[in-house]
Amino acid sequence: MTTTAATNAASPIVSGTTPAPTSSGSSGSGSTTNATLAGNFQTFLTLLTTQLQNQNPLDPLDTNQFTQQLVQFASVEQQLKTNDQLTTLVSLQKTAQSTQALGFVGKNAMVDGSTTTMTNGAANWILGVKTNSTVNVSIANSTGQTVFTGSYPVTAGDGQAFGWDGKGNDGTQWPDGRYTLTAQAADGSGNSVAVSTEIVGVVSSVDLTQSPPLLSINGKNYTVDQIKGIAG
Repeated sequence: MTTTAATNAASPIVSGTTPAPTSSGSSGSGSTTNATLAGNFQTFLTLLTTQLQNQNPLDPLDTNQFTQQLVQFASVEQQLKTNDQLTTLVSLQKTAQSTQALGFVGKNAMVDGSTTTMTNGAANWILGVKTNSTVNVSIANSTGQTVFTGSYPVTAGDGQAFGWDGKGNDGTQWPDGRYTLTAQAADGSGNSVAVSTEIVGVVSSVDLTQSPPLLSINGKNYTVDQIKGIAG
């Protein structure tokens, strides 16, 4: 059922401190390029040795040309070694990403989002506004049905924790499950204010077969660089 808007005397919004963010990066591999360089390198060697073996003794290879070819030879060889080293670095970075991702399992991670899972009659979001505002919130269940609405004062800043006890405006206790919060805010002059919404959920698993690894939070997948903080 759809409930009407209500203003609660005891606001469920609590100012808090946003956990320190974490970050990571990702890379690709240049194996195809490396194979092409290796083929060109072998072709160059074949051409150079054939040229030296079949040069005219009365008109030998020009010294300057020979020096230039040796320089090219050394340059290609160095490029091959560089590519091999880059491949090793990429592999080490992937291993580091996997290790970092595994370290998040079982911890409460904060990510951008508006849908969270209510457990034992408790659902939580984190709101952020640039100026002191009045925030109108609307919570809908997994079928899109609005189950709660409310209006609350929110001070400027990030990390404003909003908790919902699962009760509708008419006192109905809604079951545990996935719920989505929509928030709109206005300042004292009635001007619209942007509201950021984040969720905190337990990292239940990590998929290491993907690159970068994917972390599962509240049934959705996130990359490590999408983790904005660890709550504990």
